[in-house]
Amino acid sequence: MSLLVEMNEKAMALGVPLTVHIDVTYRCNERCVHCYLDHDDKGEMTTQEIKNVLDQLAEAGVFFLVFSGGEVFMRRDFLELVEHARRLQFNVKVKTNGVMIHEREAKRMRELGVEQVQLSVYSHRPEVHDAITKLPGSLKRTVDSIRFLKSQGLKVTLSNVLMTVNRRDEAGTHELARQLGVSYTLDPTVTPKMDGDTSILSLRVNEDDLDPLYANPELVGNVDEFCKPPDPVDDDVMEGYSCSAGHTACYISPYGEVFPCVQFPLPTGNVRKQKFADIWYRSPQMQEVRSIKVKDLTVCSSCSHAGSCSRCPGLAYMEGSMRGPSSSDCEKSFHRTGIPSANMLRKASMASGGPLVQILPMTM
Repeated sequence: MSLLVEMNEKAMALGVPLTVHIDVTYRCNERCVHCYLDHDDKGEMTTQEIKNVLDQLAEAGVFFLVFSGGEVFMRRDFLELVEHARRLQFNVKVKTNGVMIHEREAKRMRELGVEQVQLSVYSHRPEVHDAITKLPGSLKRTVDSIRFLKSQGLKVTLSNVLMTVNRRDEAGTHELARQLGVSYTLDPTVTPKMDGDTSILSLRVNEDDLDPLYANPELVGNVDEFCKPPDPVDDDVMEGYSCSAGHTACYISPYGEVFPCVQFPLPTGNVRKQKFADIWYRSPQMQEVRSIKVKDLTVCSSCSHAGSCSRCPGLAYMEGSMRGPSSSDCEKSFHRTGIPSANMLRKASMASGGPLVQILPMTM
């Protein structure tokens, strides 16, 4: 068992918030077409308020801290916040577009011992990347930042979101990461805006576009293992949980709001009004999230994918019920294995007006 797995298991058993993602601002110098945030500043926490929250997180047992936004460097105090976090001995990861990082910022993050910096790149072609960010010259500036960070010996990840507007550029973007000597991650998830607006879901790729990606060992590892039919569902699966949100991880907005996850907009409290520990341990909403086991899921509990699906309770919540299925994850499971989910069978039955029909597995 790896140390990280052991830490997660112990945190789950003890109810410790092992990981916290905190957005220090929603302000951004880019206007990405798929972004789910409102970039207007509605009164973000002050430097001292955030430092006070970090103190509370350390006291609660948080170890992994993710700083994100918006664009974190839109805050002039950002490196001061990182310094405070490192003084508290958090393992710090920074998510940024890199546009405002130069040699000085890269050097300072290295001096502070930032564990990892993740930068968003959506295409290897400036005309595509810059059209997504709506900031001319942003690809060059981000790539320059990656080089500055690498020169300081920092661990860097190039993060890509797969959308209709860049789906043909995935291989080229992956090759760019290789040329830069950095890790690469690809996520096909486009989420509704935090205010419930679903218009940006039109940017989601057709699930058929995922098929060649699932057959790429550079992205998924062992293809035969990744794409194999789901294992039989046993009692351990049914008594388990589908996600770490609210169990070992949570999200804090720039305004102090606490949610189970950045993709799970269920308000559970606000650190401007309550202590973080009171929200984590005593919020009725957080307790409800924690109470839901796989066996309690209205559709997924009867699904053959129950033990292997990447079901996101936040996306399910935005579809209408945190106990329901996440349709996009159902589609991913189907395209990964060729086996239809219970939710897909249910929808097919409702559409036909007849009994459930078996959908033949897709040929891989």
